[in-house]
Amino acid sequence: MRFERLLGQEFIKKHLQQSARTARASHAQLFVGEMGTGLLPMAIAYARALICSVENQEGCDLQFDQLAHPDLHFVFPVATTTAVKSKPVSSLFLKEWRDFVQNNAYANLFDWHQHLDIEKKQAQIGVDEAQAISKALSLKSYEGGYKVVIIWMAEKMNAACANKLLKLLEEPPEKTVFLLLAQQEDLLIDTIRSRCQTLHFPKLPETVIANALVQEHNCESDKAHKIAFRAQGNYNTALRIFQDYGYDTQFETWFVDWVRLAFSAKGKKSAVLDLIAWSETIAKAGRETQKNFIDYCTHFFRQAFLLNYKVPKLVYLQPQTSFKLEKFAPFVHGNNILDIYDELQEASYHISRNGNTRIIMTDLSLKLTRLLHSK
Repeated sequence: MRFERLLGQEFIKKHLQQSARTARASHAQLFVGEMGTGLLPMAIAYARALICSVENQEGCDLQFDQLAHPDLHFVFPVATTTAVKSKPVSSLFLKEWRDFVQNNAYANLFDWHQHLDIEKKQAQIGVDEAQAISKALSLKSYEGGYKVVIIWMAEKMNAACANKLLKLLEEPPEKTVFLLLAQQEDLLIDTIRSRCQTLHFPKLPETVIANALVQEHNCESDKAHKIAFRAQGNYNTALRIFQDYGYDTQFETWFVDWVRLAFSAKGKKSAVLDLIAWSETIAKAGRETQKNFIDYCTHFFRQAFLLNYKVPKLVYLQPQTSFKLEKFAPFVHGNNILDIYDELQEASYHISRNGNTRIIMTDLSLKLTRLLHSK
């Protein structure tokens, strides 16, 4: 990944290029935004600019193209697998990571779980990772210049890892740059955030996404612009729509079944049993899938709310089933939208805390039944 091939983010790109040219890189930087806006490819391009010397440009570029430069270190959430049964750390998954990034550097944590086939687990960055980072940074730089540590999804660090990393940020090794990439800045401990120079990545313009689909994937121009509108500034979402992975179709089916059962539950006792059965279906999915489904529900309710309040220009959702958004929209209004959001976020929080998903989703379903019938 090189600066000239990155999508959009021109202001951030110029800022980092200037930082690399003048050798005034802050030792700890925090990139914040959706992964689909380009945090990871920007971090890799920046690392290339810091590490690759003019004298060894060709060899250094080749190593970066393979994501295998000795002075470039990756840290990312992992979990136990059939191959790694205990103490998982990033170094044990480098082959899978390189394949994952080279396939789509704009992908998110859900895609990473899919790639590792750990959908029913919650990957994290544990204390063993901090020890591995410290050990790796104790070695002499291969190029004799900067060493760069890219921590992808930094908010997935557990408390023990974060506290150990804090010591490295307070007393960093010479010519070492930490690049922390996070979607939810508030989940990082305050002491780490205070030691980082923060850059917020805005969503990508529709034209940038559309042009990328046309040039990189031979997508028809008209179709590319429609996809870019639906993607809402996230290139990874655009790729998912273009390639039709099927995640949204499955989520839509779950959502439609859910709201239909919620509507019928008010005057039909047997529908409550159907809601419990529906909750059991969701409980069988992995926790990351469950959290992504709740995010999808949030967006669906928001789209219905915007349509109800006559803002069609902002409505990009196009149901793939026979479900009619315009008929559902009147039931999502100012008297229930905030409560619906709160209940969805609370459910997502409890799922991330390893709560019993069957109970969480059943409780959410019963609350949704009441909220959808509010006037």
